[in-house]
Amino acid sequence: MLYISLRQYEYVCAIGRHGSLSAAALHLNVSQPALSNALTRVEEQLGYPLFARRRGAAMALTPQGRSFIDEAEALLASAARLENATDIDAGKTRLRLGCFVDLAPFLLSRALRQLRVQMPDVAITYRVDSFEGLISGLIDGRIDLALTYGLSMDASFTQQTLFTSTPHALLAPDHPLAAQSDVSLQDLAAYPLILSEEGLSAQHVLGLFRQIGENPTVAHRAASLEIQRSLAAHGEGVAISYANPPADISYDGMPLLSLPVSNPFTAEPVVLARHGTGPSDAQIATAEQALSDLKP
Repeated sequence: MLYISLRQYEYVCAIGRHGSLSAAALHLNVSQPALSNALTRVEEQLGYPLFARRRGAAMALTPQGRSFIDEAEALLASAARLENATDIDAGKTRLRLGCFVDLAPFLLSRALRQLRVQMPDVAITYRVDSFEGLISGLIDGRIDLALTYGLSMDASFTQQTLFTSTPHALLAPDHPLAAQSDVSLQDLAAYPLILSEEGLSAQHVLGLFRQIGENPTVAHRAASLEIQRSLAAHGEGVAISYANPPADISYDGMPLLSLPVSNPFTAEPVVLARHGTGPSDAQIATAEQALSDLKP
């Protein structure tokens, strides 16, 4: 009999990846009490703690906790493969593609089409996730390749640059900077910012300002690009985003301007990444070649 559910495994693994109940709850879009209850039930069933809890510090994995999560991640990966299997794809080899959430509306459909044309005998599945989710997915083998920005990836990853993306400032037509053809970080530093709720994305943007010695006010941290756009259109501040939809109105019908940020050092590569630095196998190499000319 199974005493620990797959959902409880997922919750505990998320806590381990993100280091806190609050960050894991945000990533999974569930309540902190739900995660806490799941962790308590799992630890009670196992009979030993998975995390060392210290007030004011991140939840550190115990040695038993690290071993448990390694095995739980493998179990979840196996379950995902079974769940995604279909009669049509039976017998096919499988390629698992990941895509950063803000890039997905621009790149994912094109990528899937190119892969399916070039690799008709391979079953292609995909996962849209945050930076942290993609990195952990690549490391534990739940994702083979990821379309993402190169943020936070170390030398243990192989990255192929597909193109370079320039950030844009999104603002209302009556904003004081609206008459300019582009804006600099120095221009923007005087105005409240609307950043992404995604941690590494927000840290990256604030890091750009720190490079010029500025520490701007953050007015909002938005859960999606379209919320950023709507807040900017209503004059709540300036949104800064590397994703730039070709539309001059927000979802709620408000006019919106998008001005490129002129500082050259803000440009960021969009990459096709995999875990490991050695030669890839034949299937991964074919996929990398199929996506080598991918553009938005």
